[in-house]
Formats: sequence, C-alpha cells, structure tokens
Amino acid sequence: MATTYTARDITVLEGLEPVRKRPSMYIGGVDARGLHHLVNEIVDNAIDEVINGYATRLEVTLSSDGKEIEVTDNGRGIPVDVHPKYKKSALELILTTLHAGGKFDQVNYVHSGGLHGVGSSVVCALSSEMTAVVRRDGHEWKQTYAQGRATSKVAKISGGEKVRGSGTTIRFRPDAEIFGKFSFDAQEIRERLEAKTYLHRGLRVVFLDETQKPPRRDEFTHEGGLADWLTHVVAQRGKGMTGGAFSLAREGEPRLELALVWTEATDEHVRSYVNGISTPSGGTHENGLRSGVTKAVRNYVETHELLPKGVAVTAEDIREGLVALLSAYVLEPQFQGQTKDRLNNPEVAAQVDGAVRPALEKWLNENPTLAEQIVSRIVLASRAREASRAAAREVTRKTAVSHRLNLPGKLADCSSTDPATSELFIVEGDSAGGSAKQGRDRHTQAILPLRGKVLNAEQANAAKVSGNRELSDIISALGCGVGADFDLGKLRYGKVFLLMDADADGHHISTLLLTFFWRHLPKLIEAGHVYLAQPPLYRIDAARETHWALDEKERDAILAKLPKNVKPEIMRFKGLGEMMPEQLKQTTLDPRRRRALKVIVPSALEAERVIGELMGKDASARYRFITERAKDADDLDV
Repeated sequence: MATTYTARDITVLEGLEPVRKRPSMYIGGVDARGLHHLVNEIVDNAIDEVINGYATRLEVTLSSDGKEIEVTDNGRGIPVDVHPKYKKSALELILTTLHAGGKFDQVNYVHSGGLHGVGSSVVCALSSEMTAVVRRDGHEWKQTYAQGRATSKVAKISGGEKVRGSGTTIRFRPDAEIFGKFSFDAQEIRERLEAKTYLHRGLRVVFLDETQKPPRRDEFTHEGGLADWLTHVVAQRGKGMTGGAFSLAREGEPRLELALVWTEATDEHVRSYVNGISTPSGGTHENGLRSGVTKAVRNYVETHELLPKGVAVTAEDIREGLVALLSAYVLEPQFQGQTKDRLNNPEVAAQVDGAVRPALEKWLNENPTLAEQIVSRIVLASRAREASRAAAREVTRKTAVSHRLNLPGKLADCSSTDPATSELFIVEGDSAGGSAKQGRDRHTQAILPLRGKVLNAEQANAAKVSGNRELSDIISALGCGVGADFDLGKLRYGKVFLLMDADADGHHISTLLLTFFWRHLPKLIEAGHVYLAQPPLYRIDAARETHWALDEKERDAILAKLPKNVKPEIMRFKGLGEMMPEQLKQTTLDPRRRRALKVIVPSALEAERVIGELMGKDASARYRFITERAKDADDLDV
C-alpha cells in the first residue's frame, strides 16, 4: 500500500482513454446489453438524418461471424473538410473526440437523439477496427480507426469519377479485450430495426444477416406508424382488446405520435421514445401521458355519470390493461445518463398531458359505444381491487412455503415442502376426504375436506368472506395470502385441484370455489395453478376389464364398443365417498392415470359476465338462462 499521496499520483485520461477504462459509464456495461448499445449509437445517428428530413433509407449488415456490424444511410454524409480550429477533418474529430458533433444547436438538426457528441466516438473507442466511408459532394472518402485512434488519413477513394448520392457507412468490430467472447444477436437487432420503421413513417430499413446460409434479407417499412405497431404489440401479448384503438399525431412542440388501447390484461404496458430513442425507464413524457389519460377518462365518466353507485375508480383502475406507444420529439431533451434510458425535462409532462387529455376525451365522446366498453372494463378493475383489498384487511396471511404453523386442523398435509411437486386437493365432504386421504401419495398430495357448499363470494361482503371458516381454511392452506398481501412465491402447492362429486351439486360447489378464486385470488388462476379433478361417474366391468366413464355420453360410447355377447355390469357412484381409496387413487389422484382440466380464462371480461350472471345478486339473468334452456332439463344429472 502506498504511504504517500502527491500530485504525481494523479492520472489524467486523455482522448478516448476514459471510455476504454470505464466503458460502463458510457454504454451501461460490457455485457450483451452494452454490446448492442454500440449498434444503437450508430443506427441512431443515421436515424437523426431521417428525423430531420435528410435520409429515407438505412441498411444494416451483420457479418458472417456475427462479430461485425455495418450501417449505411443515404443522408448528407458526415463532413470531411478540415476544421479551422482543430486542423483535423470533421470526420476524424467526430469519431475520435468526446463531445464533438453537430447537434449542440438546432441549426443542422432540429430534433436529435444524439446530443452529447459522445456516441460515435464511444463506439470507435471500444472497437478493434472501424471504417468510415462518406459519400458527399460527388466524391467518396474513407478513413480507418482502431481503439479510438485514426489509423489512416481521410482519403478520397472515388478518384476522378463522380459518385451519385450521399450518405455515410460505418463498419465496426467491437474489441474482444473489452467484451470478451461475444457475438451479436441477429433477432434482437432485427426487432429493433423494425421498431424504427414504426416510429418513422416512410423510413425503409434493410437488414442483411450473413450469419445464415444463404444470407437472410429483411426489409421493413410501416406507413401506418404507431397504429400498425400497436396492433402487433397487442397480438404479441395475447390479450384481447377492449373497445377500439385511439391514435394521435400532433405537430408543434413537442411533436407527438401516440397509439393506445385498453386490453384484458391486468397490467399497464407503455413503450416510450424521445427523438426516436427508446426510454425504457420512462420519464416526464410518460408521466404526462398517464396523467392525460387519467384526466380524460375521469372527465368523461363524471360528465356522463357512468359510475354505478358505490364504485370509486383510481388512476390505476383507469389504466389497468392499457397498452400505449408514445413517440415525442423534444428540442433540448435532458436524458438521464449517456444510455438515455429516461427523459428528465420537467416541462414535457405538462405539454404531453395538455395534448393527450382533450384529444382522448373528444374521441371518447365521439365513440360512445367504445367508451362504454372501456368504462365497463374500468369498473370491473375497481371492483376487483376493492374485493381484494377488503379481503386483505380481514384475512391474515397464514403461512409461507415451508412454514407449517397455523394450518387448518382438518388439512392432511403432504411431507414435501417443494411447491413444484406438491398438490392440494380440496375435497367435497369428510367422507370423500377420508377416501382421498387413504388413496393419496402422502409425500406430494395434501387433502383439505370441505363441509357442504361454501359461501358465494359474489354475493357476500368482505367481512362475510373473511369470516367464513371454509374459505379461511383454503387461504391458510395455500399460504400465499390474499388481496394486497398476495405473494405467488409463497404458494405451498404448485397444483390446486377441486375434487367434487360428478353431479350437479358437485359442479355447483366447484363453481362457488372458482368464483371465490376469481374474486380474491385471480392470479392463482392466471398463473395456471387451479385444476378441476374429474372423478368418474360410472364404473363398467365387462369381460374381465374395468372401464371408467366421466358421464352418460362416455358411458354410452364405451358400451357401444363392447362385443355384443358381453353383458356389462354398470355401477353409478352417488358420490366420492362411495369409491374405495384405491379406486379414487387409480382414477383421480394418480398423475399417471388421472384426467384433470386446467382452469384457463381466455377473456377476463367474459369471465366477469358469466360470474355476474350465474352468481350475482341480480336473479333476472339466471332466470333468463334457465327459461331458455328449460327443454334440456331432462338431461340434467340431479
């Protein structure tokens, strides 16, 4: 350890040395994210030419070894003349000097993603090889670089021949000393390039992937802009749309393009951009968007008095399921850090809010049918939130995955504490519970018997739900809490089976339990943890073989396949309690032989409608359902 500390110990990093010494300060890290950030820097410089109306086409090539990138645009071309102060070509200054560029004012670039004069020089510093070719003024110029230093002079390579068009080509190979063994991800580059064509109408991008044999060529252009992209993003997320899509294109400062739609998802998904640069950490433009959307919807709802009595909506309710794409063009963007993940301009929030709120409110008024669907979706979000919150206030979270205190006394737990292999069977009645306990695999299968029909959670307030012994026992056994305290990571069983009699009463109890889960533990269903066990209703013995049928239809199909000279013996189970433990194990418990249905909800809105009609306080919907199907009553198993 040094014993003295003097001026001689002070190191001054010159030129691009700081970049190579501390690359993470400039590109966020030397992992895959940082590696692809290099591509973004060069592509974004070309996009700046597009934003300001000087370029329309971009070509990107990934080399056959996956370690080199070439980016070509048809913009004006980087200046190559000598700078009067620094006595160097402008091309060399831009690529080898930090904070050198033409974007510090609005003369050559009104809007720009590159503001610090750092991006291109950082790529140069972190590349073992770089080549720049410029086409402008009828000539073609070239210069080479390595690790941030020029390795040749700027030379005219077109000879005396005139070169058509203009533009810049940058080819670079990231330095293995910095990034180690690496290769670019062609799919990631492809997706980011296509995103640029959604953001900039009229831009045509060609991506040539030479890592594939033969080379793969993709060409992207999207005249529909963000509206087209929104349809693509919603389809990718796999959640249906509620109402129609809203879009906004606004000139002025800041120039905005916006596309948004409500979906059946339970989260909010916003992708934002500033001057064509992705801002994954959001910022003031996203804050303005959220504020504008909330105010517009709230104004519309209050003006038309659309909220049911007793329903209060929050900003989170309004934006639940929202998918939005926002692109803003800001004159002097203040980004957080060189990687530009977040916009910090305080004035932009009010500007975006002021643009979005009146436009969205006007659209809602002009499209009352779509607006009604959106408001209905928001009301459902509010009711679900209130139900979960109320239940959370009344019901205390009981246990963690490996914690076995305070479990229901009638729970026959399994010995395994691994949720990946543990299963819980919620069984109708003590008699069936006794058979299930004897037939189960004690290591992985737990049994929780219920006494009779559980409470209808759709018609009960939070106090009644929390005070119901059967439902409280289920929450305690699961261990993941409820409402605001819900934590899927603390779920004690990876699979939860509803095991009821194969008759109308059993189906009713299953429906009551599903209603409870959907109202108070919806993420349990959404994550695919809930199943309906399918015990057989019939046993058919014929010719020394035993067959099991779930219902009459399956029974008849089995009988039809039997030889005519065989006289089968048919037994109908009145309930699970009539089945011997070995029979229950063989048909319903054993993972190798059982038949079970995973509970899946393709449409949250449809689920809300069905539960509301079948289990809600308004009996008119059930009456209509029964009268419409009265002719089928003879087929009911009662």
